[in-house]
Amino acid sequence: MSHTVKHLGVETTFERPNILLNELHSHRQWQQQIDPAVEAFHRTLPHYGETELHSLPSVAEELGFSHVFIKDESTRFGLPSFKILGASWAIAQALGRKLDLPRTATFSELTEALEARDDIGLVTCTEGNWGRACSRMAKYLDIPCRIYVPWFMNESTQGLLRGEGADVKLLADGSYDDTIAAVKHDSETTGTLMVMDTSWDGYTEFPQWVTDGYGTMLTETDRQVFSQTGGRSADFAFVSVGVGSWAHAVVGHYMANDPGNKIITVEPVAAPSFKESLHCGEITPIDTGETIMNGMNCGTTSIIAWPVLRDGSYAAVTVTDVEAHKSLQYLQGKGVNAGPCGAATLAALRKLCAETDFQDRKDKVVVLFSTEGSREYEIPH
Repeated sequence: MSHTVKHLGVETTFERPNILLNELHSHRQWQQQIDPAVEAFHRTLPHYGETELHSLPSVAEELGFSHVFIKDESTRFGLPSFKILGASWAIAQALGRKLDLPRTATFSELTEALEARDDIGLVTCTEGNWGRACSRMAKYLDIPCRIYVPWFMNESTQGLLRGEGADVKLLADGSYDDTIAAVKHDSETTGTLMVMDTSWDGYTEFPQWVTDGYGTMLTETDRQVFSQTGGRSADFAFVSVGVGSWAHAVVGHYMANDPGNKIITVEPVAAPSFKESLHCGEITPIDTGETIMNGMNCGTTSIIAWPVLRDGSYAAVTVTDVEAHKSLQYLQGKGVNAGPCGAATLAALRKLCAETDFQDRKDKVVVLFSTEGSREYEIPH
């Protein structure tokens, strides 16, 4: 099985296999540690609560693993996505610096400091979940948030952003990469604080805070896996990739825990930007198509995520919309409220087991990350 990919600004298309075992994988030292201040901050936010780790014993039996779990982020802070973990921590760090607060400031300390200011707002872009997370944090803090969105965002998703109080700017002919350019221009001309989960030359600190913010989800998962297995930890982790901030956190964490762990990245065939970069040996922007996995529809990998993903991922897998949809139906039948991006990790696990000589399974523990809850989309055929 294969898919085609087209580099940005190049007419030639390239035929690629749906699974790439990463020959760039490195055995370098991994030292990424999760900062306990991150989870401590999240616990001060309204509506904090751990999300559920579901066991999938039928999948484990089907594929020959000891355990298969899926972390369900559909209830995170009352939102259907994990992204508020990264958004809230990064926004708090950026605002805290602007307001001369310590990095360990609580949510209450942050809101109190903002009461005397009416000149602070946020600007970002999104394909859905990131923008909703930023606008929710802005709503908590009672500050304005402006969000640029690409042409393919449906009215329902735009409505959810507006429901959080965001000022939504639709680029009628614009891709996700075009919305990034719009945010840069907006921030430069208005002075509004740019809050992005991707990075480029000269813009790396805020995206690193975003990656750090996802540590809470990983520490929760570690505790839950340990509890449900009687003291085991994960051997395999399947993680969705958009620009790469979330995958950056996952790879760094699990490789620091044990360099023998295997992390598998997952992307839609319509937007395999990280996998194509692996093929090329460097960050390679691509043209993207339409997909129900909107949150992963990104054409360029973040520069701070790239070296970590390049060195730490075991394999890169692409899945089709149909495969993601079928996995979503299966998970929802098992009581897991997964959206297309969340279900893609299960589709990738099954594909990797079916299409490669993936024999190292017995007595192994797999963690899948379902990063979003169910949402409207056009059912693929």
